Amino acid sequence: MEIDWNSIFSFDVPVLEIFIRGTAMYLALIFLFRVVLKRQSGGLESGDILLLLLIADASSNGMAGEYNSIPDGIVLVATLMFWNFFLDWLSFKFPWFERLMDTTPVVLVKNGKMIYKNMRKEYITRAELLGQLREQGIDKLHQVKRAYIESDGKLSVIEMKDRTDQQSEPQDKQPE
Repeated sequence: MEIDWNSIFSFDVPVLEIFIRGTAMYLALIFLFRVVLKRQSGGLESGDILLLLLIADASSNGMAGEYNSIPDGIVLVATLMFWNFFLDWLSFKFPWFERLMDTTPVVLVKNGKMIYKNMRKEYITRAELLGQLREQGIDKLHQVKRAYIESDGKLSVIEMKDRTDQQSEPQDKQPE
């Protein structure tokens, strides 16, 4: 069996076509992930998850022979990395672009009361919200001053500062 080194290290598809295909897929998927499915990921940023998935797929194509050459896979991976870097750079440089790419937090609880309109808009049920609050150590809704769903899908909570609770707790005495 003889190895065809030329087919391994030469381009099968024009570089510009690979760049355009990679660009179109990345921009379409980043739109879907960051705008349509913006609240679903949690943990990692949706753009980071997307980049990892696309790089894994693109590089596996180059390694497994879906492309006939390694440079085709490398160009596609580089295209995806370029767009990820460039969109992050635009978000850093231009506040309006950051607002376009990352949504603002949405209030779900205000002064111990659920904002059902916002919960419906974000498709969050009462049970899901209460579960998220319990995970943060809050067992009663009236303990919450504000709760927000962040752009990455995580719940952030600002607790009430009830002065009567603070005064009734025993104070630690310093040894004299």
